[in-house]
Amino acid sequence: MRKFILGVIVTLLVLILGGLGLATLGFLPTYANVAPPRWEHHLANAAVDASMERHAPHIANPLPPSDQNLEDGMKVYTMNCALCHGGLDRKPAPLANSFYPPPPNLISDPPDDPEWHVFYTIRTGVRYTGMPAWDKTLSEQDMWKITSFISHMEKLPPAVQDYWKTSFGVAAPTGGEDKK
Repeated sequence: MRKFILGVIVTLLVLILGGLGLATLGFLPTYANVAPPRWEHHLANAAVDASMERHAPHIANPLPPSDQNLEDGMKVYTMNCALCHGGLDRKPAPLANSFYPPPPNLISDPPDDPEWHVFYTIRTGVRYTGMPAWDKTLSEQDMWKITSFISHMEKLPPAVQDYWKTSFGVAAPTGGEDKK
């Protein structure tokens, strides 16, 4: 039995060291212009979610989702996020296909994550994805406004929907639309 356990441990060590060797010797591809294998996509997303769950403080948004805060969030999103995550016109972001992994189009497919998760992602960024940490660029209040806007996008008050339509020429998404 002891030899069996030792064999399992040695096998695991060889696999781990072999994988590290392949990576450090440059045998694993690092290009960002092709789709990753399914296992890599799954592993990376699971790691990000687990890290967020472990490290992000579960805090409530201190700003109420008032019309003004949602409109301000929409403006800050347009100036800082739309280039990668898609504009309010629902067109794909100009840089979306240049990243690996590609950033989600937050207008066409809003996240269903809690606000604390969205805020933490904005504030700290996500390593190895191109998502920068905005804590040194935006105020905490602006980050919460973007969080509010993203989190309430499918259930915006009528006045904010009107602002979206008049300012950007397209109707705001509603909760009844089908997601792709």
